[in-house]
Amino acid sequence: MTLIKSISGIRGTIGDKAGEGLSPLDIVKFTAAYSMWVKQNYKITKGKIVVGRDARISGEMVYHVVSGTLVSMGFDVINIGMATTPTTEIAVTEEKADGGIILTASHNPKQWNALKLLNRDGEFLNDADGKKVLSIAEHDDLIFSDVDAIGKIFNKPGFEDIHIKKILGLALVDMNAIKNAGFKVTIDCVNSVGGIVIPKLLKALGVNETVELYCEANGQFPHNPEPLPEHLKDISELTEKQKAHVGFVVDPDVDRLAIICEDGTMFGEEYTLVSVADYVLQNKKGNTVSNMSSSRALRDITRQHKGIYEASAVGEVNVVAKMKEIHAVIGGEGNGGVIYPELHYGRDALVGIALFLTQLAKSGKKCSELRAGYPTYVMSKNKIQLTPDIQIDTIFNRIKKEYGKYPVSTIDGVKIDFEDGWVHLRKSNTEPVIRIYSEGKTDEIAEKLATDILEKIKKISSAK
Repeated sequence: MTLIKSISGIRGTIGDKAGEGLSPLDIVKFTAAYSMWVKQNYKITKGKIVVGRDARISGEMVYHVVSGTLVSMGFDVINIGMATTPTTEIAVTEEKADGGIILTASHNPKQWNALKLLNRDGEFLNDADGKKVLSIAEHDDLIFSDVDAIGKIFNKPGFEDIHIKKILGLALVDMNAIKNAGFKVTIDCVNSVGGIVIPKLLKALGVNETVELYCEANGQFPHNPEPLPEHLKDISELTEKQKAHVGFVVDPDVDRLAIICEDGTMFGEEYTLVSVADYVLQNKKGNTVSNMSSSRALRDITRQHKGIYEASAVGEVNVVAKMKEIHAVIGGEGNGGVIYPELHYGRDALVGIALFLTQLAKSGKKCSELRAGYPTYVMSKNKIQLTPDIQIDTIFNRIKKEYGKYPVSTIDGVKIDFEDGWVHLRKSNTEPVIRIYSEGKTDEIAEKLATDILEKIKKISSAK
């Protein structure tokens, strides 16, 4: 069993002993600690917190524990029910709430769940604030409200309609162009909340026909919920068989978007952001941001449009901070996460779909033709399972030293830039693994960069 505490929230597996997974006792402790942080940070004694959840099997149980704890801390709970992560973020600002908690483990398998913590702006807590929450939990600095000060629960479903309405109102979303294109679209929503909201969005956008796959929001994921090519065989075959113009795949909380071309090939999750950014930059000059593990293609596209590209540490909160710093008009992560600040500062598959369909309609191209127009890079994604005998700091320091003649960044793990590619190794915020991403102009380059690093890590580990 696993419990991970990071800037990506409190994430763990359901069951087993307290402290070794996301047990009810752990849920109470971290929810109460978050409540204390809200009170201290905003200097309030009462307030309201928005709570939304994906369709995970454990979601209802976790919701009851979280809402009961919030009420016991003196907060009113705005229960928006099953909702996407971006919808919950929007609900926080719409309700003028003091924060929000999203109950989702994102792309992790069904045995996982998590508490993703939001501030008053509907954005994830930064590193410093996240550490304050963990410190409060660690030291048991928890003070519960007396009986006259406990909060209440208010059920307010339907925020997906508000979310969709805001998307339809964006200047760069052209419903007429989408409707006139007569699109046929396939979708795979991995039996989570995407199955509720994505069909609604497509209908509102004027999509001619939608073919649904795995759209029952029951939490029974039919395949690994991370939208990677090796998990998307069914939607790939369905898109080609149905002669659809495009296919869309989302993860359980709908903040990541993968695209399938009309011939069943992968558009590539790294290129979701690249393509949407290209469309935005065609119409709005400005800068872009992605994380250090994302493709160089966004940098290339941004420079073509005379903008400035910068990279942040991995993690949505880090990307958002850098976007605000350089006033980026579009940003996100290479895992299919699109952040469009004109709507809100959060990864949002819904706005990604709306902007991409507008671009596809206006381009007059097939999806595969649109993809072929972007710089060609190939990425290799590997990981090493963490065990007690793996000394991460020792490995990272040795790698940094061995590649000292190349540009090396230690902002987030170790990233080495070569003329023909790069390799980035870092400890995951969401799983007990070291992620090793590499990219080059060809498969051979990307794989060799990854293989060389993996071999060096193996030697370093065995030399202890």
